[in-house]
Amino acid sequence: MPNFETVEVTTDLLIVGGGMAACGAAVEAAHWAKKHGLKVTLVDKAAMDRSGAVAQGLSAINLYVGLRDNENTVMDYVEYVRNDLMGIARDDLVYNIARHVDSTVHLFEKWGLPIWPKGEDDPFRIGPYQRGGRWQVMINGESYKIIVAEAAKNALGKDNIYERVFIVEPIVENNRIAGAVGFSVREEKFYVFRAKAVLCAMGGCVGVFRPRSSGEGLGRSWYPPFSTGSSAYFTIKAGAEMTCQEVRFIPVRFKDAYGPVGAWFLLFKSVATNAFGENYMVTNAAELEKWGKYGKVKPIPANLRNYLGMIDVSAGKGPIYMQTADAIKRLAAKYEGDEKAFKKKMKHLHDEAWEDFLDMTISQALLWAACNINPEEKESEIAAAEPYFIGSHSGASGAWVSGPDDVAPPEYFWGYPNLTTVDGLFAAGDASGASSHKFSSGSHAEGRIAGKAACKYLVDKNPDLPNVDPAVVEALKAKILAPLDRFQEFKDFTTAPEVNPNYILPKQYKHRIQKLMDEYAGGWGSNFTTSKMLLEKGMEYLQMLKEDSEKLAARDLNELMRCWENIHRTWVAESHIRTILFREETRWPGYYFRADFPNMDDNWEVFVNCKWDPNTGEWEVFKRDIIRL
Repeated sequence: MPNFETVEVTTDLLIVGGGMAACGAAVEAAHWAKKHGLKVTLVDKAAMDRSGAVAQGLSAINLYVGLRDNENTVMDYVEYVRNDLMGIARDDLVYNIARHVDSTVHLFEKWGLPIWPKGEDDPFRIGPYQRGGRWQVMINGESYKIIVAEAAKNALGKDNIYERVFIVEPIVENNRIAGAVGFSVREEKFYVFRAKAVLCAMGGCVGVFRPRSSGEGLGRSWYPPFSTGSSAYFTIKAGAEMTCQEVRFIPVRFKDAYGPVGAWFLLFKSVATNAFGENYMVTNAAELEKWGKYGKVKPIPANLRNYLGMIDVSAGKGPIYMQTADAIKRLAAKYEGDEKAFKKKMKHLHDEAWEDFLDMTISQALLWAACNINPEEKESEIAAAEPYFIGSHSGASGAWVSGPDDVAPPEYFWGYPNLTTVDGLFAAGDASGASSHKFSSGSHAEGRIAGKAACKYLVDKNPDLPNVDPAVVEALKAKILAPLDRFQEFKDFTTAPEVNPNYILPKQYKHRIQKLMDEYAGGWGSNFTTSKMLLEKGMEYLQMLKEDSEKLAARDLNELMRCWENIHRTWVAESHIRTILFREETRWPGYYFRADFPNMDDNWEVFVNCKWDPNTGEWEVFKRDIIRL
């Protein structure tokens, strides 16, 4: 074993992650911890300033209800989320986030985030902010995450924050969380965090399916590539019940660089067409009749919007275009006749179009420039991305957590909001399931909810610090660092380190899992289509891959991190295959298609949950009823 120093850290509450949910948890938990003499510690794989899905910045906050100005009600938002996921949503969790999210947005503004004031062209004339849509407010958000992280760091204090430490495994004693272990990605240090409670907020998962990008763009994705399934792995391995692991999200984005489309549809009122100029949302509208009440709701669910475009792509009517030039000219049309005003408006819209990318997806601006695209002159291609697992956006995968005591039905409440089914283990953001459309502000709000709940858990129960068997820690240390040993043992067996029968390198492993999932579990290469036979064959190959994961080798700390990221992805992949196989219907056309069950079935308007038993190593997949508010 490499000569890694073991560093032990003892705390009351351990927050694992550094994104929006973790920052929300840090701010709120620090407040209550100070009142009750508790210690709160945060550990993050990255650096908090640029950690998580908002790392590059953002051009809009996608969830602001507007309660103080009577713009919307909490139940309006619950209904919207419920409809967008074709009925599969925990109303109580969505309600709890929606009633608290506005206060989070007001905190952002207090901390210095520039939120656009209501503009003259804003069709939503009630509230104080410029709306990009019913639920969105526009921001100058290049430094969004830095502003939010600064507040979290100030609340916790630098001595309670550990950055560049990758948490690999939970420590569980008698179905109670006892802490977590991991390693520094910069130094030869192995960390053991002992805690009375743990809040998991390590993001969603990208890289399970083969990305569309190849060559020099290999690894480019819409969702951040450093979110590799650690939340799901942590909660699954701890023995927590999971939900909606069959739900993946496929965003339609500007092609190849994954630039955002939301501002174009909502703020610029742009239209997407096929190559013949046909608006597929109009020409294929009759297809919505097949999907029952969810084909009739407004706005049309995101997966159904995807589906109507995919119909034209399958019919050979691609590429699909965002008609940017038409949108800009239409917005500026009312200034025609006043040449000076017209030019000024066109310039303003041109700048906003570029800033939308420069705020959050700089590579898309570079690609536009490389392809000689001026958005006011020329349309731009859009395309469906590969699948992602993201409980905070338009997906719903994550841990099955307790709802709030004043709203949740008894079946959904077991003591404290956002507590998983493992004693002392809380989850927020992408780590908690069945409450989609949280986005950045809702994830921060849910982190605050979970952070406060975790502190209340510690005050109410006053638990002793769990005993952690030193032998268990040493076994975990040997297991986690094994890829480094393996490379050193066998590296001289061949002259080329990439070709060796005794180990597999992380990049080779990632190519295998992405090819497997793309071809058998409904990736973009198989037109998002799968079936019982394909899934069963995929599971057969996945079990072989899991065996080979024991032969992963690492040449340095970075590759050691990549090894364990791939193992985390593998567990997400397995939970996905098992649950998508269990749900015998196609509920989310546009996200995936079950060729053997091509229709939606009302009998499947239920949650599909799963659980891995740490004692037996066996999986269980089962239904949970949906209980409406």
